[in-house]
Amino acid sequence: MSAASLALRIALRQRLIGDAALSALLGGPRIYDEPPRGAAPPYVALGVAVARDLSGDLAPAEEHELAVEIWSREGGLSEALKAADRLARAADGPALALTGHRVASFDWIATEAAKIAEDGLRRATVTFRAVTEPAE
Repeated sequence: MSAASLALRIALRQRLIGDAALSALLGGPRIYDEPPRGAAPPYVALGVAVARDLSGDLAPAEEHELAVEIWSREGGLSEALKAADRLARAADGPALALTGHRVASFDWIATEAAKIAEDGLRRATVTFRAVTEPAE
């Protein structure tokens, strides 16, 4: 994982932790890079991250695809989807401040929701696409 990918994950997590409306839906700022063992839903966990070189002749750049998972048990998929909607709105604000890098673009690309057979869990996955460049 590149330094830009790590910086992006850190900045996104901090943005989500600071969103009062999302915290209210989750019962607190329950946004994890890796959920603690035995964490009870609802909570948000940073998921799969993919980085690709997008450099051109004139400037280095990276494209990132970042999945963020919302885990829930309540109300069918409603609880997970409400949190997913708020999460996407919270992420769509001023450019994320990254250490050593700059966000050239950051966009929501998809939300997927499903019932997970074991334990009656529900999961919504919000996927974002970002392009980063080194800070000057």
